Amino acid sequence: MDQTVRPTRAIELEDVHVTLSSRAGAVAILRGIHLDVSLGEAVAVIGPSGSGKSTLLMVTAGLERATSGRVIVAGTDLGALDEDGLARLRAEKIGIVFQSFHLVPTMTALENVALPMEFLGRENPVDVARDALEEVGLSHRVSHFPGQLSGGEQQRVAIARALSTRPSLILADEPTGNLDLATGAAVMDLLFELKERTGATLLLITHDHELATRCDRTVSVADGRIVDEGASVSANAT
Repeated sequence: MDQTVRPTRAIELEDVHVTLSSRAGAVAILRGIHLDVSLGEAVAVIGPSGSGKSTLLMVTAGLERATSGRVIVAGTDLGALDEDGLARLRAEKIGIVFQSFHLVPTMTALENVALPMEFLGRENPVDVARDALEEVGLSHRVSHFPGQLSGGEQQRVAIARALSTRPSLILADEPTGNLDLATGAAVMDLLFELKERTGATLLLITHDHELATRCDRTVSVADGRIVDEGASVSANAT
């Protein structure tokens, strides 16, 4: 079965629902999400805590299964993939930057960045990882472990790891949430710079409306639904 469909868009979510079980009964997290993101577009998803923003990203990444609806990423229907297929798609096409970094504490910065390329069997993963760390300004920290790095440095390592495979899609979930204002601004400058340089698509989950204005478009989520899907955020900014 050919799983590749309509590869002209980076993300297509079609009537996506996510419902979880609890002792009190079923809990609807996403309630019929429809979202198209074009190739190369930067889209910010904003909304209050508990609105479903992070679940939307997790479903897009294939880290959580939709209860119903279709999730199509990089032209591939995620519903047609098993867990191994999802892992390979993430490694090849998706770079994920989390709020809490998710670095392996027993690995150096260099080893953390090389990890996804080793999984893919890419040539010279260590050399590519070294170049990626230099690209984010951490060539002097390659042998340091995460516990020896500041929060901003750890997030830079996470960005280097996410972009080392040159993914076509970057998913960022509150990437500045654990950073101070100045460090967060510097990290986002770097992320947008690398996004523009590689031509990747960016889906940014954030509660920061000012940060959202840096994207091409904003999507507002509330109670598991998209309540506003505007055009360019910057065009509406005041």
